[in-house]
Amino acid sequence: MIRKIIHIDEEKCNGCGLCASACHEGAIDMVGGKAKLVRESFCDGFGDCLPGCPTGAITFEEREAPAYDEQAVKQAQEAQRMESTNHAHHQGGCPGSRMMQFAHAEEATAPATYGRPVSRLAQWPCQIKLVPTQAPFFDGAKLLIAADCTAYAYANMHEEFMRGKVTIIGCPKLDDVDYADKLTAIIRDNDIQSVTIVRMEVPCCGGLQQAVQNALQASGKFIPWQVVTISRDGRILD
Repeated sequence: MIRKIIHIDEEKCNGCGLCASACHEGAIDMVGGKAKLVRESFCDGFGDCLPGCPTGAITFEEREAPAYDEQAVKQAQEAQRMESTNHAHHQGGCPGSRMMQFAHAEEATAPATYGRPVSRLAQWPCQIKLVPTQAPFFDGAKLLIAADCTAYAYANMHEEFMRGKVTIIGCPKLDDVDYADKLTAIIRDNDIQSVTIVRMEVPCCGGLQQAVQNALQASGKFIPWQVVTISRDGRILD
């Protein structure tokens, strides 16, 4: 039958996973770091996934597609609810929400350092939503833009990444906001020397990386920048 259904532009998709989380029917999965409509009969055509997409990768189209199968959706939702009760996660939705437990080596139980740890946070506030767009601490700053979880996943965050930098943090999934405009103002209106992005490996962190990249481009400045990805068990991946 010909009906309205969503279309996902893979070239625009940044892998943030917000659409998969927003799709209550479970029609969208994350495959190879990209959102894909994998169950056409689960898509009701209402577009709950559209507003959350930060890159505009999702649109409506009318084409030949299986009819919406409400009964199959309800069965899948019930199965998901049962799996959640047993502390497991449905394969759909955000992969970054999947529970994991890490078995660290025995030496990890020893003290991380022999000296007293020193905070390298150079300013307050540090949340992207709270920090002003212009401030004295931005003058000549090396800017670190980090996902909230990185400081908990990576043990030496303060010494290896925060030291000597102005650190601002955020989570595009929890804050439910596109940081691009504010980051553009910070980079454009201050003497920023470099930008380091530290993100987690989970797809939703792609929203933070994309916002920074958009801000760098919109600022009109040519500033050295790099991305460092942290695994969920605390390793640097790249």
